[in-house]
Amino acid sequence: MDTIYADLVHYQVELEHKNEELEEAQHFIDSVLSAMSDVLVVADINGRIQRVNQAMLDMTGKRAEELLERDITILFTGDSVNMVREFPQRVRDHAITDCEAEMLGADGEAVPIAINCSPRYDSNGVLSGMVITGRQLGELRRAYRELQDAHQRLKDAQRQLVQSEKMASLGRLVAGVAHELNNPISFVFGNMHALKRYEGRLLKDIGPLIDGSLEGAERVSTIVQNLRRFATPNHQGQNWFDLSRLVENAVTWVAKTTRTTPELYFDMPEELPVHGSEGHVHQILINLVQNAIDAMEDLPQPRLDIHVIRQPNRVEVHIRDHGPGIPEEHLLHIFDPFFTTKEIGKGTGLGLYISYGLATEQCGGDLSATNHPEGGAEFVLSLPLEHGGTST
Repeated sequence: MDTIYADLVHYQVELEHKNEELEEAQHFIDSVLSAMSDVLVVADINGRIQRVNQAMLDMTGKRAEELLERDITILFTGDSVNMVREFPQRVRDHAITDCEAEMLGADGEAVPIAINCSPRYDSNGVLSGMVITGRQLGELRRAYRELQDAHQRLKDAQRQLVQSEKMASLGRLVAGVAHELNNPISFVFGNMHALKRYEGRLLKDIGPLIDGSLEGAERVSTIVQNLRRFATPNHQGQNWFDLSRLVENAVTWVAKTTRTTPELYFDMPEELPVHGSEGHVHQILINLVQNAIDAMEDLPQPRLDIHVIRQPNRVEVHIRDHGPGIPEEHLLHIFDPFFTTKEIGKGTGLGLYISYGLATEQCGGDLSATNHPEGGAEFVLSLPLEHGGTST
């Protein structure tokens, strides 16, 4: 009897320990379920509710006793009822993920919710039910709207930075343009004063004076058109233009606006018709030439080499400076936004980034940077001969 009594006491102690462990496990599970913001429903294989969490009770406005042993369809409304009714059969084959449904809220209104339904197995690996989890789409949609708003603000900020960089480039050109305009305008004024003085000898000198005035006026018109092309590339569409003339104009423009006037070497066809966005190509060339001249700022004899090479269906513009070149560790980042090696106040790091975007997105081409074997950096602008069509 003593032995039997001792065994009973031992079994009783073990049972109490097991009950304590079960209670702790139950408290742990309850605390986890209560802390969940997503709704949770545990049902048997026939779709009868066995357990719900606090988030589900809060959303439906019901007590657990009102839901237990009821069919899961009572939680849903509208067309979602028929869809959820098929869950017990569908979950036997596979889990149901990212399914949008409408649950019945505490106020009687439909609550859109994204739900997942997973099979539940017992200790023997036998399918015993399913677990439904869901998150209100209102929260997801609000988060998505906030993400969209943040993305729009970022795009707006980017556009402002691009415009600021463009205006900075435009400002650098103004001095050179003013100088270019001053010469032909002065020439026209000189001719007009000469015409006034001559009066009685007009028949002898009228021809050369008029021709010179027309030439000066044409130069003014060309300079203004080039400035307009650079300032408003988006408004000009695509057309045929002479790339060789455009390259020469862009290089000459920038060279005359800088303190460092480089020796210029051109190697290109006398005429090269290209179909595309002339304004965008002009802006790219301005940025590349400005960048190349900046790299030679401290050189006593700077030189800029321009090669234009026609391929079967494309054309390449090589712009090489004779400066120190690009450090190898910078080559991979040269077209990244805000990347610059210039001192603060001398560059935003957007010029090459904008140029790369224009070349690839607006012009259907490419832009690359390397170090020339004989020294200096070389940028290569590759363009189709006919953007959006087949060249002949």
